[in-house]
Amino acid sequence: MPDTEFSTNNPVVAPPAALVKALRQVLRPLVKLMLSRGISCPFLTELLKQVFVEVAERDFTLDSRVLTDSRVSLITGVHRKDVRRLRHGLTGAETDNATASLGAQIVAAWSGLPRYCDAMGQPKPLALNISDSEDVSFEALVSGISKDIRSRAVLDEWLRLGVARLDTQNRVCLNAGVFVPEQGLEEKAFFLGHNLHDHAAAATHNVLGGKPAFLERSVYYSGLREEVVGRLAERAEADGMALLRALNRQALASEPGASATDPAMPGRPRQRMTFGIYFYSETDTEAAMTAAPGAASATDVSVPERPRA
Repeated sequence: MPDTEFSTNNPVVAPPAALVKALRQVLRPLVKLMLSRGISCPFLTELLKQVFVEVAERDFTLDSRVLTDSRVSLITGVHRKDVRRLRHGLTGAETDNATASLGAQIVAAWSGLPRYCDAMGQPKPLALNISDSEDVSFEALVSGISKDIRSRAVLDEWLRLGVARLDTQNRVCLNAGVFVPEQGLEEKAFFLGHNLHDHAAAATHNVLGGKPAFLERSVYYSGLREEVVGRLAERAEADGMALLRALNRQALASEPGASATDPAMPGRPRQRMTFGIYFYSETDTEAAMTAAPGAASATDVSVPERPRA
């Protein structure tokens, strides 16, 4: 029989210990980020209340019945007074950072559309303006994504962030294969939210038994020498970026003029997708304490079985 904790009103089944352990592990780097930016526990508590209420309203409705404040309070544990305040005071979910989202679309087109790439599939240096080139230009690239913002405004911001540079011929050159600015908290925060959300959503879907399961696997080792990890990091970046570029080109070629609905099936909504890669390493303190000098400790390898539909 599962352990049970009792509040003043309702018995609550204690969550599985393995899940609590996983949540603590997930939260540690996020708490580190928050503390480094002056975000305190009371601020996070208020933010969590908002998110609990939002998720309850979106994902835990009962058929067509109206979701009352009392029910939201019951399933979230947020006090009914706070539920009432949050439900009627929220302005809606956060919107994507417009600048970062536009930048990502521009980079995707620049690194994926054949006319903007060289024979090796790399983004070409682009003339600044349409009048400067009979081939392609940065102005044409930006206007092809959005006509609401001037290409010069985008370029000035990218030069500031280190996303792009001007070469000796005054052409615009992309500094990276993906939109990863060296500066600019708003842009970095946009991708933090987008990428971690989609990774966590895929993992949550799989843990809850969703069908078909999403791709969500990794390979991990402990006790490796630093130089070995360095070579693995280089291999992961090279092969991973090649795959990201290939998927980007395929998506652009498959949906050149995507609209809100599929014209072949009226009323059927389109879908969005995210495929990402990451690499992380740190000092293996356990291996360092147990391994003899100059020797590797026992290696832990895990390649989870491919999820099946």
